[in-house]
Amino acid sequence: MADMKRDYYEDVQLFESKVVLFWTASLVALLLLIPLFSPQYYIFLMNLIMVHVVIAVGLNILVGYTGQISLGHAGFFAIGAYGTALLMIKLSVPFFPAIIAAGFIAAFFGFILGLPALRLEGPYLAVASLGFGMAIMHVIGHWQFFGGRTGIQAPPLDIGWPDFGFSVPVATDVQKYYLILFFTIVLVIAARNIMKTRVGRSFVAIRDSDIAAEVIGINLTVYKTMAFAISAFYAGIAGGLFGFVLGFFDPFTFNLMLSILFLVMVVVGGLGSMAGPIMGAALITYLQYSLLKNVAETPVIGEYLVAVSRQWFSVIGLENINGIVLGLIMISIVIFEPLGMYGIWLRIKKYWMTWPF
Repeated sequence: MADMKRDYYEDVQLFESKVVLFWTASLVALLLLIPLFSPQYYIFLMNLIMVHVVIAVGLNILVGYTGQISLGHAGFFAIGAYGTALLMIKLSVPFFPAIIAAGFIAAFFGFILGLPALRLEGPYLAVASLGFGMAIMHVIGHWQFFGGRTGIQAPPLDIGWPDFGFSVPVATDVQKYYLILFFTIVLVIAARNIMKTRVGRSFVAIRDSDIAAEVIGINLTVYKTMAFAISAFYAGIAGGLFGFVLGFFDPFTFNLMLSILFLVMVVVGGLGSMAGPIMGAALITYLQYSLLKNVAETPVIGEYLVAVSRQWFSVIGLENINGIVLGLIMISIVIFEPLGMYGIWLRIKKYWMTWPF
């Protein structure tokens, strides 16, 4: 009975107990201290992980909580990156208004893409969203205003207002780390709170049964398009941050494989949970940009894979092992642990809570 929630405010409070507060504070402290003892590359890697956490959490609102599939999030990601950079370059808009505006532009296109979701489901919706993502990539690539196929250089990052003499340059990876960490914490907390509100409960009801949800008075038109808009807003913010992490980007950066990678992060982490996408984004980004970046140098199995490739395949095609490994991980998760990494965490947590019995 002690764990029973008696009012709404107990349900929305950030810290359910002092134990949760302690471990949350410990995690935040660790994240703040990471740049002090990490090599330069790992700070860059952490920046990528946090950007992917933002988009995975947003995509999970759409896929995990609302039950709508999207293979076009690379398009929203591109809108955020190009929108933020171009607003700063061409209109001299300061960073914070620029990235928020780019997020709302992405949300508008998410709303437009959400309209077909009223009639399409499953693979049909996936194809529609896929077409959107590919269209954005080609439109950007063929329009010189966006830099064409050659791409654009991100402007110098300044979180102040240089035109009014208030300049706060953010030049190093460490400085970018703390900026991205701020956005990540705020957006994860916001997503968690959204799912505790009437809006979030409506999303879950639509996922479980849209017919039953409509019967009890949930407006499917409003909430399905809202889910797409919120998810696209997160992708737009993540894209704006991503542009400054890379410094330079072109249309082909935001291809189909990137959309699939985002979906893999959510599925591997665990659909319909808040911690799952965070864990999935961290794992997949680490595999993609560190452990499997150079297959020949992978610990233990690297030399073996090179030998097998020379014997039976082509060494040039060895780099494709990255995609093969990601595919095998996703298939294994779906077969053996449908709740993903979050399900594994629940098993570990349950084991230690009941140990040694």
